[in-house]
Amino acid sequence: MRLVVLLFCLLLGFGAENAYAKAPAKNTPAKSAPAKKAAKAKTKSASKSSATKKTDAQINEQKNALKKLESDLAKKRQELALLETEEKGVLNTISILDQNLNQTRTYLSELSKSEVMLERALVQLSADIDSLDRRIETRREAMKKRIRNLYVSGRNSEARVLYGLLTQQGNPDRQVYWVHHILNQDQQEVEVLQQLVQERDEKKQMESAHLDDLKQMRSKKAAEEKGLVSQMSGQEKMLMSLKHDQNMQRRALKEFEQNQKTMLALIKKLEEKRKKEIEQAKKDEAARKAKEKSGKDKKKDKKAPAKTVEKPKVTVAESVKGPKCTPLKGDVISNYGLQEHPVLHIMTRNLGVEIRGKRGAAVRAAAAGTVVMVAEIDGRGPSVIIEHEGGTYSVYGHLASIRVQEGKEVRNCEEIGEVGDVASLNGIKLYFQVSEGTQTVDPLQWLKQK
Repeated sequence: MRLVVLLFCLLLGFGAENAYAKAPAKNTPAKSAPAKKAAKAKTKSASKSSATKKTDAQINEQKNALKKLESDLAKKRQELALLETEEKGVLNTISILDQNLNQTRTYLSELSKSEVMLERALVQLSADIDSLDRRIETRREAMKKRIRNLYVSGRNSEARVLYGLLTQQGNPDRQVYWVHHILNQDQQEVEVLQQLVQERDEKKQMESAHLDDLKQMRSKKAAEEKGLVSQMSGQEKMLMSLKHDQNMQRRALKEFEQNQKTMLALIKKLEEKRKKEIEQAKKDEAARKAKEKSGKDKKKDKKAPAKTVEKPKVTVAESVKGPKCTPLKGDVISNYGLQEHPVLHIMTRNLGVEIRGKRGAAVRAAAAGTVVMVAEIDGRGPSVIIEHEGGTYSVYGHLASIRVQEGKEVRNCEEIGEVGDVASLNGIKLYFQVSEGTQTVDPLQWLKQK
């Protein structure tokens, strides 16, 4: 009797007489009404649970992305703080200010995305909780009705039905089904209600956690937006000082020219190394031929001389033939040669061109060749230098990430990294330079050569 009271204090049931009256006529019994409802409730809950898990996975993925951005931003802000205590170069200062601004903007953009995702998740959770509340209330009302029926008629009526099923003549399978049905239908209903209540409680906990996250995120966003205004003001003051301070302009120009010299020295070093390798290859070939000739003189009586395998010839200073690949899709913001620098507002001679990019955009090899250098270059940041046939070199600077190593053979248009803003003075861009031997050429004209 206590078991009956426990079951019906938890959940609704259905009268055994009604169930018996609607028994299936086939030999294979069908699912009971409570069993069908339980299965339907499980399917519905599973479907909503799957959608919720997907949303939660997206939110967690976004949280991880924000953590990485916060870490990168903290490092850049440490560099910026050092500028106030140490004497840094003009170009380095402008570059760090610019990188901080770009990363702050990116961080704000990701915060906005996370905010929208959380708001949508909260709307869905609220709708799910309302739906669960209605379903729970419906079942509880039915439970009250079931308990009233039991109070009026007791379980004697169900006992009579069970006795009749066990003593009458008929299909044994059908009899077993209905005995099991009458004994278990209330338990199935209890399980359904327990699942609904548990699911609602879990969603309420999730809703509370999301609300806390949203509150913190909005607080961070407000602080970052305020900081962005301050950073923009600081950068503007720095650039205005540079525009009117001749001493600062001279320092900036000196640093710029030093960076140019460093770049040219690297290309010169690579070209000298290539020429030494050519000379050594010639010496090795001459020694091989001399040894071969000496061997022939000693073995004249042999009918057929040993076949020799010729090594591929190394060419010197000829332009790369065949179609080229534009390394990055974007607007050219700085051309080759003499022109006014867009940030420094002084006349400078550019060794290459600068192409505006979007964060994460792929940078590709302009032609097939061999990666001869992967390094951090002054004024260019993380860079890749590729040697092409005939001693032509292409340089790719300001990379956010690099996907090749020194010595790797690359195909025409193969991805070598991602565009970034490291050591840049004016946002995300690619520095692209081409040298034939030690002589720089206009990269845009070189790309057009067939």
